[in-house]
Amino acid sequence: MKINDAVVGAIIAVLGIVILVHVQGYPTIPGQKYGPALFPGIAAAGFVICGCLLVFRGMRERRAGGRWVAMGAWARSPQHVGNFAAIVAALVFYIVAAETLGFLITSTLLLVGLFLKFGVRLALAAPVALVAAITAHLLFYKLMRVPLPWGVLEPFAW
Repeated sequence: MKINDAVVGAIIAVLGIVILVHVQGYPTIPGQKYGPALFPGIAAAGFVICGCLLVFRGMRERRAGGRWVAMGAWARSPQHVGNFAAIVAALVFYIVAAETLGFLITSTLLLVGLFLKFGVRLALAAPVALVAAITAHLLFYKLMRVPLPWGVLEPFAW
C-alpha cells in the first residue's frame, strides 16, 4: 500500500510538534548545558522538517494525478504481509514484555524471532541477537543513561 506522502508527512510533522511540546517539561540537569530533552528534541525537529518536506512532495505528486492511497504489489504477497505482521507483533511483544522480562531478555527473544522469520539459521541468529541486545543496552543504558528495564535480571543489574 502506498499512502500519499502528504498524508504521512502531516502525521510525522504533527508527531514532531507533539514531542517538541512534551519535552519542554523535562527537568534540567544542574551543571550541564543539556538535559534529557536534547536528543528527543533534535529527533522531533527532524520529524517536523522531514514531515513538511513530505507534505510538499505529496502535494506536488497529487497535483500530477497521484492517488491518496494505492495498494502496492507487496500487499498481495503472503510472505511480505507476514513479514510486516512479524514486525508489528515484535513491537507489541516488546511493549508488553519489556517491564517484566527486562530489555536484555525481551530484545534478545524479539531479535531471535525476527531473524528466524526472515530465514537466518538459529545457530547464527541466537548469538547475533544476544550481542546486538548487549551492545544496544551498553550504548543506551551506560553511555546515554537511558533507564532501560531490568525485569527479572534486576538482582544482576550493573
